Amino acid sequence: MSSRAAPKVAVLMGGPSAEREVSLSSGRECAAALREEGFEVIELDAGPDLAARLADLSPDVVFNALHGRWGEDGCVQGLLEWSRIPYTHSGVLSSALAMDKDRSKQVYRDAGLPVVGSVLASKAEVAASHLLPPPYVVKPYNEGSSVGVYLVMDGANQPPQLSEDMPETVMVETYAPGRELTTTVLGDRALTVTDILTDGWYDYDAKYKTGGSRHVIPAEIPQEVFDACLDYALRAHKALGCRGLSRTDFRWDESRGIDGLVLLETNTQPGMTPTSLAPEQAHACGMSFGALCRWMVEDATCDR
Repeated sequence: MSSRAAPKVAVLMGGPSAEREVSLSSGRECAAALREEGFEVIELDAGPDLAARLADLSPDVVFNALHGRWGEDGCVQGLLEWSRIPYTHSGVLSSALAMDKDRSKQVYRDAGLPVVGSVLASKAEVAASHLLPPPYVVKPYNEGSSVGVYLVMDGANQPPQLSEDMPETVMVETYAPGRELTTTVLGDRALTVTDILTDGWYDYDAKYKTGGSRHVIPAEIPQEVFDACLDYALRAHKALGCRGLSRTDFRWDESRGIDGLVLLETNTQPGMTPTSLAPEQAHACGMSFGALCRWMVEDATCDR
C-alpha cells in the first residue's frame, strides 16, 4: 500500500451480474465506512472500461464489493493481478473454485468435509425426468445469493420447468433439511455461528430485504455442532485457498445430531449490506463495520 497519508481506495460495485443491486448496496455501505476511517474513496461501477478507468485512477487498493459472475469468480481478480493492484478478498483460483459449486464440492470432499450428493445436468435433462429422488434442489452451478433456485419437494409429479434465463448446465442437489447456519472466517479465524430463521425458503428476498430473515447470534445450538461449524468453515476457507473474508453456509438436521450437519457452499465475497451476515458476526465479536472494512483494505494484496 502507498505511503501517502490517505490511501486511495477504489470500491468496485454494481457490474453486470444478476446480483448487481446487492453489490451497489454493499459498495455504498463500504465506501461510506472507509471514508469515515480516513481513506480517500472512489466509487466505481464496474463495466467494460474497468481496466482503463483503473489505469487512470491509479488506486492504492481495490475494495472488491462485486457479487456474482465476473466479480467473484476470478475474472476481475485476474484483471487486478495483471494490473498489480492489491485487492480485497480471495484471489483468482480460490474465487473460481468457490464459485463453481461442483468443483468446490470436490475440494470439500477431499478435505473430509460433509456435503450432499449432486450431479451436473443440462436443462433438457432436468425437464425430462427426476434426476434425483425428491426432495432435491436445482440451481445454477456458478451463481450466488440463491439466484435461480428451484426446490422440488416429495410428491412432485413432474420435474421442474426451468426459466429461459437459467444456464444450460445446472446442478441438481439432494435437498438438505434442517436449520440454516453460517460462519464467517476473517483471516485465519472463524468468528461465530449464526442461526438464520425464515418463514420459508432462504431465498434472495430473505437474504437481502429488511425483515426477510431473523438472525440468532451466537446460534443457540449444541456446543459440538457450534464448534464443528467453526472448524468446517476454517477448513473450507483453507482448502479453497481463500484469503481475507469468507462465509460458509450449512444446513443442520438436528434430529441427526452432529451427523446432520452438511456444508452447502463458501462465499468468497459475502454481502456487506445492513442486513448482511458477515458484518453482523464481526460486530458480535467486537469489530465495528468501519474497523472490518479497514481490516480488509489493510489485508489487501495480489496473489503473485
